[in-house]
Amino acid sequence: MALTGLEIYKLLPQTNCKDCNYPTCLAFAMKLAAKQADLADCPHVSEEAKTKLAEASAPPIRLLELKGSEGEFQVGNETVLFRHEKTFFNRCGVFLRLQDSLSADELKEKVAEADAYHVDYVGIDLYLDGFAIEAASGDPKTFGAAVAAVAEKTKRPLILLAATPDLAKAGIEALDETRPLLYAADADNWEAMAQVAKEAGLPLTVRAETLDELADLTGKIKEAGVEDLALDPSLSGYLDSLHKLTSLRRLALKENFRPLGYPVITFPGSTESVDAAILAAEQIAKYGGLIVLDEFDPSTLYALLVLRENIYTNPQKPIQVQPGLYEINDPDENSPLMVTTNFSITYFSVANEVEGTGRPAWLLVADAEGMSVLTAWAAGKFDAERIAKDVKTFNVADKVPHHKIIIPGHVAVISGELEEELPDWEIMVGPREAVDIASYLKSMWTT
Repeated sequence: MALTGLEIYKLLPQTNCKDCNYPTCLAFAMKLAAKQADLADCPHVSEEAKTKLAEASAPPIRLLELKGSEGEFQVGNETVLFRHEKTFFNRCGVFLRLQDSLSADELKEKVAEADAYHVDYVGIDLYLDGFAIEAASGDPKTFGAAVAAVAEKTKRPLILLAATPDLAKAGIEALDETRPLLYAADADNWEAMAQVAKEAGLPLTVRAETLDELADLTGKIKEAGVEDLALDPSLSGYLDSLHKLTSLRRLALKENFRPLGYPVITFPGSTESVDAAILAAEQIAKYGGLIVLDEFDPSTLYALLVLRENIYTNPQKPIQVQPGLYEINDPDENSPLMVTTNFSITYFSVANEVEGTGRPAWLLVADAEGMSVLTAWAAGKFDAERIAKDVKTFNVADKVPHHKIIIPGHVAVISGELEEELPDWEIMVGPREAVDIASYLKSMWTT
């Protein structure tokens, strides 16, 4: 059972030394009880107390790690129901299911196509997290060959969908120096599957029709020596998915119910009478951990990955690029210089428009703490003083001797102040919208 804040406090040094960055030991204890602090933050806690506090300080949803030959994936360790409370930390994974009924060449072709999928989204590389190989044939030799074929074409983490211990062992033996997820243990085979997972040191999925049955099985499997688990609550549609996954999250976070404190795996394409893409989107939002798709459709995958990126972005820290002086289309000393903020969408909107003109240009990206132009200006984060500071910080004058700088039209009001901050510079007011940059440069830029 979880300890209360006062129970935790009794096990702490009670010196109020503030080394944990909290004013008192009691305040630290309350944060530990609420899963908002890490026991390691206290350098003075005794080993005996550490043992007693392990349950109270552990994340309510256990971290699950999968490893490919050259890549890894983590899910779990979440501490909140809603991202605005803090943030979601470990993005849910999107995997592609393949069946061993396909020939080795067909498998390799499908894997190669999906593995090569990469899309740049405001500076973020979007891609598939891994593959799930299903033992549809029921034959260990066929399954092992299929797993080997997939592993030959991808370095990403894998899920082995094997219903029996023999199939699971065949899949494991086909891999080297990886950590796949085994799927799945149920009421009929859990002892044998737990033994396979324990011997191989691999995480195991637990599958059941009800949450009570899930909790019962996870308890038994944990006692059998397997700590790293995933849950399959046997979802049957939009409402069932929303209800069960929300219940699992609430039980883990609000009730600290350890038997259900594990990441969830879902198969949206296996549910009849639903749109798999819509169900996958729902499960990305509420609260899937590993989402296994049946089809590789780049347009659908892009939409799902963008949705995931938006949900798992820290709402208190916008997506941003590194401030600095950027080169577009190989500029020289006569090329125009524009300035914008380091909010990713703003940066890529401006950079893409300039790149599309084919005209060489410099782009000064000011540190506006990840805010857009108007938002940053209203918050006092994008003003004449800050722009002038970045001009000097990044030695812009050394690369742009013409000393002309184009500011966004939305902040034309700061042009006078910027002239005072940069007396040797000519301040030009550019267009309000990025789409008008091409026509503006064509008509207004001369050196």
